[in-house]
Amino acid sequence: MSTLHPRLGQTAARFIQREHLLLIDGQWVAPRAGGRFEVEDPATGLLIAQVAEGQAVDIDLAVAAARRAFESGEWSRCKPADRTRLLLRLADLIEANGDELAQLEVMDNGKPLAFARRGIAGTAEMVRYMAGWATKLTGEAVPLSIPGQWHAYTVREAVGVVGQIIPWNFPLSMAIWKLAPALAAGCTVVLKPAEQTPLNALRLGELILEAGFPPGVVNIITGYGADAGAALAAHPGVDKVAFTGSTTTGKRIVQSALGNLKKVTLELGGKSPVFIFPDADLSAAIPGAANAIFFNSGQVCSAGSRLYVHRKIYERVVADIAAYGDRLQLGHGMEAGNDLGPLISKVQMERVQRYIDSGRESGATLASAPRQLSEQGYFVPPTVLADTDARMNVVQEEIFGPVLCAMPFDDDDLSAIAGLANDTEYGLFAGIWTQDIGKAHRLAARIRAGSVSVNAHMVNDPALPFGGFKQSGWGRERGREALELYTELKSVAINLGQA
Repeated sequence: MSTLHPRLGQTAARFIQREHLLLIDGQWVAPRAGGRFEVEDPATGLLIAQVAEGQAVDIDLAVAAARRAFESGEWSRCKPADRTRLLLRLADLIEANGDELAQLEVMDNGKPLAFARRGIAGTAEMVRYMAGWATKLTGEAVPLSIPGQWHAYTVREAVGVVGQIIPWNFPLSMAIWKLAPALAAGCTVVLKPAEQTPLNALRLGELILEAGFPPGVVNIITGYGADAGAALAAHPGVDKVAFTGSTTTGKRIVQSALGNLKKVTLELGGKSPVFIFPDADLSAAIPGAANAIFFNSGQVCSAGSRLYVHRKIYERVVADIAAYGDRLQLGHGMEAGNDLGPLISKVQMERVQRYIDSGRESGATLASAPRQLSEQGYFVPPTVLADTDARMNVVQEEIFGPVLCAMPFDDDDLSAIAGLANDTEYGLFAGIWTQDIGKAHRLAARIRAGSVSVNAHMVNDPALPFGGFKQSGWGRERGREALELYTELKSVAINLGQA
């Protein structure tokens, strides 16, 4: 297509231009209703591809295929070591095709190519980490105190057929965060990627088949959330649904799951606080806090969007973070030298701009310099709103864009400072910048959030669980905890008779 970026590699270009179908039972098939929808490059707003529009009937077929694979197919007889080998093979394929996958991520999502490449490397490592757990999902012997002689133990068994619905901000990474633990545990999957970013999920499907996963183990249905996503969440043949996205949609997922009381894990929104104390190493804290909100154009659930700086250093820190953002170069992710890409869509761009306008109308001060942007694409520059307060919508609501709300604090009471952090319906992440390790520990203990980083922002490691308190979700991604959420725990007690 002429709308593809000229620096796009031939392999990625050929894939984008291919006819895109649904993966059901190990085969690429056309949607039953025959519909298709358009995919655009958010950096230009131009059409780059069309993909199959799966609907409820296609979800039915995919769930049936997953059920067969789980209960009576090759996957049901697959040993843990065999699952490990398949996952390790998939990790190698992701790595071997990393440049193509990174370029697809740029065209689909808009992020700079260098960031996309780093994400692909992390994705392969996530698969390898989860592959190692397949042979280590053990139960334990349980000593009983009731009369008689007993042998009692627990075992972990795969939960069954899993519906997974992933977001558009990190398309490939989020797919793997869901798929890898589910497959390691022995589940089968129906995956529904975001309609804005379906391309890498489809390419991943090809790599899954190439790795040798049996038919029906992974099924991929592209389509709209209101049709395919809703049908998957409500499907009576699905034993568990895992979702990453907005809190509003997560609540709808919970309602849909009530029909058969399927298990649910949710990784939802955030309005994460970052605290910078007077003793912080500002040479690290200022770029750290800036990247916490500007990375991926702020389209990160754990983005540090609420900045609290001690009044002693407030003006300097806010000015330096605003200047840091002003220096970031916006542009197409395929072009070298660009630090930030676009937002995902025109709808999201307009939404973020409304929040910026609302903050200024409510009394916030714009600390960032005005910037002239290209008329093409969905770009919003890094924006620092200074002197905000808790009554403002920009402080309370998730914006999901490169917009930082800065506020001073001058209280040394850690309980009061934690109150600032906890003054939100969310509880996903918090950042603390201080050289006083005792203060960091004491404050971290008071913050109601699933993750806290000290002198860093959002430490990403496959072994470290990630998830939220309050309306930021249920359950955890990454770590052993994520894997166990794809299992059921069974207790077995055997009466050995009299001695």
